[in-house]
Amino acid sequence: MTSPLMVVAIGGNALIKDKAHQSVPDQMAALEETSHHLAALVEDGWRLAIGHGNGPQVGFILRRSELAAHELHEVPLDVCGADTQGAIGYELQQAMGHDFARLGMDKQAVTVVTQVEVSKEDPAFSHPTKPIGSFLDDEMAARRRADGWTVVEDAGRGNRVVIASPIPTRIVELPAVKVLAAAGFVVITVGGGGIPVARDAAGNLHGVPAVIDKDFASSLLASELEADVFVIATAVEQVALDFGRPGQRWVDTLTLAEAKRYLAEGTHFAAGSMAPKIEACIWYLERGGREAIITDPPHLREAVRGQAGTHIVREARSQ
Repeated sequence: MTSPLMVVAIGGNALIKDKAHQSVPDQMAALEETSHHLAALVEDGWRLAIGHGNGPQVGFILRRSELAAHELHEVPLDVCGADTQGAIGYELQQAMGHDFARLGMDKQAVTVVTQVEVSKEDPAFSHPTKPIGSFLDDEMAARRRADGWTVVEDAGRGNRVVIASPIPTRIVELPAVKVLAAAGFVVITVGGGGIPVARDAAGNLHGVPAVIDKDFASSLLASELEADVFVIATAVEQVALDFGRPGQRWVDTLTLAEAKRYLAEGTHFAAGSMAPKIEACIWYLERGGREAIITDPPHLREAVRGQAGTHIVREARSQ
């Protein structure tokens, strides 16, 4: 009998804890912590496909490119995505390899540098919304605007550069991912949402200046792999209704209909933060998925066992 398959999307907090810990060794240490929780799921018998964020890392590359512009060529945004997929995949492969050795498991993690197709006609290209890079103070934000970037205030957390975030339509390397997952590899894929590519008039794929939301790309991955569970690992253990308001309350379970209603009300989930995560879960369920879970890395194992996190399901479970 084939082991059940889970798609897990891990957020930026799995890589960068705070502004004081942004170096590559800091990121590797943070991934080591997250890897412990992912390896525990493999130990429990799950096959895993893992997506991850890359916003700050892309921002670092762009900043280095900017500082070196007097001497070196610029790095296109799609190549930044490829660079970060490879680097973060390597770091996570190594961390999981350490955990598999510690647990005495004959397992291996592999990274697929993944292209994800988008439409050139996607309205996102006219309305950039996806934050990339680190948070900016007012002075740096003004400099970025002067350089032609779009800078907005990000969910009450500070200023950030935003770029187009088109909807993913196809995972180009999906056949390879399927073969690897079926063979029992832990597959790290659609990193940073995947490298956004679009077709030209001849039908050939080319990179485009955008960043795909990693939760939406992971949601599409979960649907295409027919995953048993789709999990978004973020900074909080559960989803809250009326977040940041006097009536804030944590939620154990939401039905698909409830999630859609609360999202439409617009007062519960912050744009650019929890709202796209809820949208990604809704999208997965509407495409035939069974169950989506939102929690933080330390509670992954308990959440999958039904003891933590927020579970979003198609219909209310019978008592």
